[in-house]
Amino acid sequence: MPGTGLWRTKSVEQSILETDEPDTKLRKNLGAKDLIVFGVSVVIGAGIFTLAARTAGDLSGPSVSVAFVLAAIACGFAALCYAEFASTVPVAGSAYTYSYATFGEFIAWIIGWDLVLEFAVAAAAVGKGWSTYLQQVFGLIGLDVSTELNLGPVQFDWGAVLLIVVLTTLLALGTKLSARVSLVITTIKVAVVLLVIVAGIAYIHPANYSPFIPPAKAASDSAGSGLEQSLLSLILGGQTSTYGIFGLLAGASLVFFAFIGFDVVATTAEETRNPQKDTPRGIFGSLAIVTVLYVAVALVVTGMAKYSDLTTKNGTRATLATAFELNGANWAATIISVGALVGLITVVMVMLLGQIRILFAMSRDGLVSRSLAKTDPNRGTPVRATVLVGAVVVVAAGFFPADKLEEMVNVGTLFAFVLVSGGVIILRRSRPDLPRGFRAPLVPVVPILAILACVWLMLNLTALTWVRFVVWMLAGMVIYFLYGRSHSRLGRGELADVPPVEERGSTSSSE
Repeated sequence: MPGTGLWRTKSVEQSILETDEPDTKLRKNLGAKDLIVFGVSVVIGAGIFTLAARTAGDLSGPSVSVAFVLAAIACGFAALCYAEFASTVPVAGSAYTYSYATFGEFIAWIIGWDLVLEFAVAAAAVGKGWSTYLQQVFGLIGLDVSTELNLGPVQFDWGAVLLIVVLTTLLALGTKLSARVSLVITTIKVAVVLLVIVAGIAYIHPANYSPFIPPAKAASDSAGSGLEQSLLSLILGGQTSTYGIFGLLAGASLVFFAFIGFDVVATTAEETRNPQKDTPRGIFGSLAIVTVLYVAVALVVTGMAKYSDLTTKNGTRATLATAFELNGANWAATIISVGALVGLITVVMVMLLGQIRILFAMSRDGLVSRSLAKTDPNRGTPVRATVLVGAVVVVAAGFFPADKLEEMVNVGTLFAFVLVSGGVIILRRSRPDLPRGFRAPLVPVVPILAILACVWLMLNLTALTWVRFVVWMLAGMVIYFLYGRSHSRLGRGELADVPPVEERGSTSSSE
């Protein structure tokens, strides 16, 4: 067992061997097409339907399209690292499992705890976005129904809760069934996005693109000042991160939320028939498709409406439908609202799936209760973990505001990307013998670029988000030392030593 104490590592061979344990065995029934559908279905959602217009209005102006490109570049570097790890260690758990093999148990726990921010909190945030569209659709059919209830000092979002309960049930019934539902809904969603692009071109007014990067607002005129401005702006002495170059960079960090999900493909590697080939295809295929669609939609929306007309007013946030309504195209606004209502369903579902698989992997290692790793013999799904994740997300979606949830998701995900990228460098040096179905090019240059890009985006999140992130990490450390460290199967010596694999060569490019 390499390493001791906090830094003990779990070998890749041990992780792979555990995938055949009868009580915790997941069913291998996914192919490349299923993975691309999962990737596209989870990534196309919040970014197009709820973030593009709002970020243009509140932070970046027309340059939001550049913000999407900057976020995509960071994701592209990280995707190369994820693809190598997923093809080398085809085990549920994604960044958590990879960190266990490279950095050791303590960092693995930290990243597992951190991934709760990416998947569970993201599911809650997007669930609240779905609830907003549900209320809009009620209005379109003449019903004045609010999806939020006043419960004393808090607001309860029953719409988001209803969605999460239904999707939790679906995931408990089987992953393949979830993939089929995703395919149908994703087809509808992509059709709506294409409609936005094609129909919106006719309403573009070139004057709306000027100024492309609006001048920065004074601190006295902006809510994005003090601890609410980006950390980079605060460090460099900027007064605000509303518009200007700091607004563009802050926008890139916020719309990064729109790309979150491509790494969910890596969490399903254990359930993939040919993970060495299909997992990288799923990651790159989904990321390429959504990047093109995101940039196209951002250009259309900011050409249709002046950025100042897309600002948040009286708590009401602009959406894609807002741009069409401003041009009198209410028919398109109706289709977009219905399409978003349908489309966001798969985003929440796949985020829930990712969180369940992370919890499943941690449970199998004993860092949380082992009972959560037990799979249903008929359906091949971890039902107990599914129910627990669903319950936690119900609470978050029901009672917490969406904007704060989104920023916490971003900082958590970027931190995970940093560790995965660093892990590729370490595993190349420590285990050059491992067969790799995909090899990231130009190692260590590409992983270093991924780390730098992610750290850059992290610095452009608000200082208050960093404070919350530090508190969250400290809470995770307390849980590990009170429970995880003493219950670890690796620490207790319950895992048999497995001899290293024979060098079988790899199927792709050189370093």
